[in-house]
Amino acid sequence: MKAILFNRPGAPDVLYYGDAPIPAPAPGELLVRVRATALNRADLLQRSGGYPPPSGASSILGLEIAGDVVESAEGFRAGDRVMGVVTGGGYAQYATIPAGMAIPIPEGWTFEAAAAIPEAFLTAHLNLFTLGQLHPGETVLIHAGGSGIGTAAIQLAKAAGGRVFVTAGSDEKRALCRSLGADETIDYKTESFAQRVAELTDKRGVDVILDFVGAPYWDANLSSLAVGGRLLLIGFLGGAVGQLNLGSILPKSLTITGTTLRRTPLTQKVALTQDFITRFYDRLVDGTLKPVIDQVVPLQEAASAHRRMHENRNAGKIVLRIED
Repeated sequence: MKAILFNRPGAPDVLYYGDAPIPAPAPGELLVRVRATALNRADLLQRSGGYPPPSGASSILGLEIAGDVVESAEGFRAGDRVMGVVTGGGYAQYATIPAGMAIPIPEGWTFEAAAAIPEAFLTAHLNLFTLGQLHPGETVLIHAGGSGIGTAAIQLAKAAGGRVFVTAGSDEKRALCRSLGADETIDYKTESFAQRVAELTDKRGVDVILDFVGAPYWDANLSSLAVGGRLLLIGFLGGAVGQLNLGSILPKSLTITGTTLRRTPLTQKVALTQDFITRFYDRLVDGTLKPVIDQVVPLQEAASAHRRMHENRNAGKIVLRIED
């Protein structure tokens, strides 16, 4: 099969289109002919040597797939169209996925649209609800609102009855966030988000924060949380090291959690997938929830797609189309 490969860590130029063996499905897994996949920040980190795959996972990049089943298992038949999160191997013509993590692609959807769903929406679901315990009527601050996870989190939080604030760095991305249901948008380049949150909440603060930035936002995040607030750390785009002030954690009874979906145990990922299907699949079918796609490019152009994401030029998901 054809796949995107690299022999050494480095810049996007280390990626090349080459040959790799077709993976063999383990018991309970589906073999899927992949028709589309999508980029995630984890792919850029792995390519540069900063995020090795878990033990036993494919070394090929790619954490989500959309395609048709070749070898069936546990409720799926050959020819069924599925999408889902994988621990690796998405940038290839074939990949395996545990049957419990495969999500049927809604009728009428393209593979490209389906590929933009799994990682973004399951990560957002994990952090907003499983870990963040967001309840109807609560307020959430979503950083990087124009990202793949950000655009998914806006939609899920609104669907669950939340009030949504987002940060984004361009007029276009803020307009996109508002179109998805964001109640307030904050230009992090020209405004203090902590000050804006204080103004918007009459100094109460928000209940949940989803943060991709890390150390530079630590103090402002803690000051922006209400009593009993929850901070979910899902990335360190701004760095992981800084001066740490713990002063507000105890008096405000704050909860701080870090997680990566890729390293979540399989049983928990299956449970997460099934919970997402139960709670939100009908909203995908009726169009209430929708993928946000920045661009679709052939798999062979993965390097240019990585550059676009690295430069933070994408709004929504960058999808790779995989052809015969």
